[in-house]
Amino acid sequence: MSLVGFSGRPVLVVDDEPIVREVITAYLTRDGFQVTEAGDGLSALRHLETDRPHLIVLDVMLPELDGLSVLSEVRKHSDVPVILLTARSEETDRVLGLELGADDYVVKPFSPRELAARVRAVLKRSDVEPAPVLGTLEFEGLLIDEAAREVTVDGRIAGLTPKEFELLVFLATSPRQVFSRGQLLERVWDSNSEWQDPSTVTVHIRRIRQKIESDPESPRWLTTVWGFGYRFEP
Repeated sequence: MSLVGFSGRPVLVVDDEPIVREVITAYLTRDGFQVTEAGDGLSALRHLETDRPHLIVLDVMLPELDGLSVLSEVRKHSDVPVILLTARSEETDRVLGLELGADDYVVKPFSPRELAARVRAVLKRSDVEPAPVLGTLEFEGLLIDEAAREVTVDGRIAGLTPKEFELLVFLATSPRQVFSRGQLLERVWDSNSEWQDPSTVTVHIRRIRQKIESDPESPRWLTTVWGFGYRFEP
């Protein structure tokens, strides 16, 4: 049974031992989390860029790139909560992880129930939506650079207005999720749809399509779900 407040929230579990990932995933899935797994540090960074987890369970001893190095890289770009897993019991290792920005740690061997409880506790304390780790979103020729507030299509700058950019980023960071025009007004314009004209959204969608789509009449990225609203197709 999923727990109220956590259902569907994405968590990234990073550990090089498949059985450990399997056990953690089982307990977190039972609590309603949407779990993605990575078996090494480099894979973890790739998942961070694409999956936008709300929390990371991160093993310290990893191939390719160790957990502390991953944590250090994450903290250059994001405040996403991190719980470290470590087989080391020395205080200095735990202190180093906390100094690098870990929110909590669990020493192996650990109780999966305790880890799940710590995940819930850390999320309650933080309760934030993390920013994208690398500040860019890339989809087969479409590049959205959030730091530079710039969109390019096959290397060509699209020239979006500030509100067009914000609307595209909002949809692209929630791929395949359908939003009504009223929801987009509330989220992107911070306006109540009862007095803001919903056609504002329609006009902005049409303008974005003209700038990023090869065929605006048959869009690849910004699609219409008839009777519901719009979604971004990754």
